[in-house]
Amino acid sequence: MLKCRLQVNPQAYKGIIDGLRKVSKSPVGFRGLYLGGTATLLGYSLQGMGKYGFYEYFKYTYGQIVGADTAARHKTLLYLGASATAEFLADLMLCPLETIKVRMQTAIPGTQIGGFAATLQQILSTEGVHGFYKGIGPLWFRQIPYTMVKFASFENIVEMIYKQILNRPKDTFSKSQQLGVTFAAGYMAGILCAVVSHPADTIVSKLNSVGKAAENKSVASIVRELGFTGIWTGLAPRIFMIGTLTAAQWFIFDSFKVKTGLPTTGGDGDNKASRVAKEM
Repeated sequence: MLKCRLQVNPQAYKGIIDGLRKVSKSPVGFRGLYLGGTATLLGYSLQGMGKYGFYEYFKYTYGQIVGADTAARHKTLLYLGASATAEFLADLMLCPLETIKVRMQTAIPGTQIGGFAATLQQILSTEGVHGFYKGIGPLWFRQIPYTMVKFASFENIVEMIYKQILNRPKDTFSKSQQLGVTFAAGYMAGILCAVVSHPADTIVSKLNSVGKAAENKSVASIVRELGFTGIWTGLAPRIFMIGTLTAAQWFIFDSFKVKTGLPTTGGDGDNKASRVAKEM
């Protein structure tokens, strides 16, 4: 919430601490920090399920198309292609809920429409279905590079940890230790994701904000208005948020894979997963 408000109105708070102090003294108190929480939970749950599921599907499918030898030689390109396709589709589920979230979080205090249902109804009645997707272009511009970095960097960081830091094959570690590697690699990948995608995230927040000042603005006009410095506003809280979120997502995903008898992602796990799939 603080990130979105800083992106839309850099003068709102002097920083994270000032934002926390001001929100805590507002009529709603610390509950204000969770404004838009329902839309965030629903949106990123749907997007996460789609993204991880589609990624595994397209990674396997593209690998089958190019052949095992080519896939092994160009595995980073395989990760990038599969993740880009997965995110393109997953964002179609995320975009309406992202619009609701940003609209709720960036409303001028005292002028909020209401909760999740009221905001959804207001957008639908005044802007139609198009209102939920007017930020889809910038969202793809933000999320597709973000996800390409997220998956490709994670896979390579996991491989680096086992080969260059731990200096032992992945299968010599217990499943709980492998999940620890997953969490650490996920956090590092999340930091890279946040930096790569932050300018587009700022543009999405501005496009979806409320008020006359935000109406009919183009991406180019927003970039000119913010300038190079302004487009990076809110990066610190976003690094914390995305790093934690990415680490948690990878940990949950790999925990599910372990429970179902599949190897954790990265290292030599993909080769084993391919062999399992071929035997089934």
